[in-house]
Amino acid sequence: MNASSLVQKIWNFCHTLRDDGVGYGDYLEQLTYLLFLKMAHEYAQPPYQRDTRIPDGYGWANLKSKVGEPLERHYVKTLNKLGKEDGMLGAIFFKAQNKIQDPAKLSRLVQMIDAENWVGMDADTKGDLYEGLLQKNAEDTKSGAGQYFTPRALIQAMVACMRPQPMKTIADPACGTGGFFLVANEWLSGTGDWLKQNADWLGYEAPKLNSKQKAFLRDQTFHGNEIVAGTRRLCLMNLFLHNIGELVGDPSVERSDALIEEPQQTVHYVLANPPFGKKSSMTITNEEGEEDRDALTYERQDFWETTSNKQLNFLQHIVSMLKVDGKAAVVLPDNVLFEGGAGEKIRRKLLETCDVHTVLRLPTGIFYAQGVKANVVFFDAKRKDGRTQTEGVWFYDLRTNQHFTLKTRPLKLEDLRDFIACYNPDNRHARQETERFKYFSYDTLIARDKASLDVFWLKDDSLDNLDDLPPPDVLQQEIIDHLEAALAAFRDVAAALPKSA
Repeated sequence: MNASSLVQKIWNFCHTLRDDGVGYGDYLEQLTYLLFLKMAHEYAQPPYQRDTRIPDGYGWANLKSKVGEPLERHYVKTLNKLGKEDGMLGAIFFKAQNKIQDPAKLSRLVQMIDAENWVGMDADTKGDLYEGLLQKNAEDTKSGAGQYFTPRALIQAMVACMRPQPMKTIADPACGTGGFFLVANEWLSGTGDWLKQNADWLGYEAPKLNSKQKAFLRDQTFHGNEIVAGTRRLCLMNLFLHNIGELVGDPSVERSDALIEEPQQTVHYVLANPPFGKKSSMTITNEEGEEDRDALTYERQDFWETTSNKQLNFLQHIVSMLKVDGKAAVVLPDNVLFEGGAGEKIRRKLLETCDVHTVLRLPTGIFYAQGVKANVVFFDAKRKDGRTQTEGVWFYDLRTNQHFTLKTRPLKLEDLRDFIACYNPDNRHARQETERFKYFSYDTLIARDKASLDVFWLKDDSLDNLDDLPPPDVLQQEIIDHLEAALAAFRDVAAALPKSA
């Protein structure tokens, strides 16, 4: 059975469970628990004979031998037991709960998973299956899971521009379900249909990794943080199904807020799309039981400014994460480019101390979170000539006169082909200006009001040519995006105002 058929088979069962109140996300979690147990069981058999560290009495064989209420009771007992274990086991089953209350349906799901040999599938098949389920979950707007998703084409373009090298570390301080790690892994391992189909114009040649490089890629390349336990669980399983990480050992993704403390280690690359929204994810109350507004900031010695703006804090954190020759590509909302106060001070410091060389202005309509106007900011920890100042920034405008929607006109890698060519990954110091690609010197940018990087120069054709408007559904979505962005800005202003007595 191919991946798409298997996805459809497993996903169709979700519709049966939804009558019992089991949502997409809950179903995906139950699949994760059962898949992990089944694969651990397969790895414990010949020819692998691995020690999976599953405690006696709590493995797959014990589960599949039961039906009805005995199965349900043992399943709950198994989840509780494994959630208390160390390492990967404890991470996957942390606070795990059974959400399938009908024992007959739980038994049917166990049988469906038991019918397949998961270890025998190649990583592409297993990975495509799980990614397909994650994608379906993200498309369910009610679940809110889409907030963890960055368009795959955008991630592919970012990785194609960064061109990560073997034996170097890659981090994402807000890694969601692991999209950046998976695409970087495809680049480094030579897997992924997108690379095979576009190798010529990408200038891509799959590296030939030796055993040491393969082991490093599997066990030491990727380092992430994810504050939401359920999302981290999905991320770890997603990575594991793509041959990243092991059944045993410490997980490569920590369940923690990356912003709380200074990085414990520095890395060669950071690829990230930090969560949107300006407030910190932490809410702390004072002794009177009221929200402590001052506590919503992060007091860190390595930060240039103290602020409650989450994206500005992530930006400062990412700068601290980079090695001396480190490189970063980060998705950031528009406000980071023009906001005053701490935003201006952080932008000036970033331009003064790092080599900010490229900004990709993204179109609207490409994210599951509506109203998002975002950019990808590419920067190096320092210039190659050793100077500690940005020389100038190249801007690529993919927003003006571009119209995308998630369903009828999704962003594709082909839409980013011209940007990648303009970026010129092989020699970005030999770039040429085009209609959409312009260079602005450091002196020009630093002299702008608030050192704003919110730069546009193209004319919006729709303002003059009413006969050439985008299709109604695209136009409708753009209006919604603009209204959502305005509403989010008003909420931020309201949140910043002092509370009335």
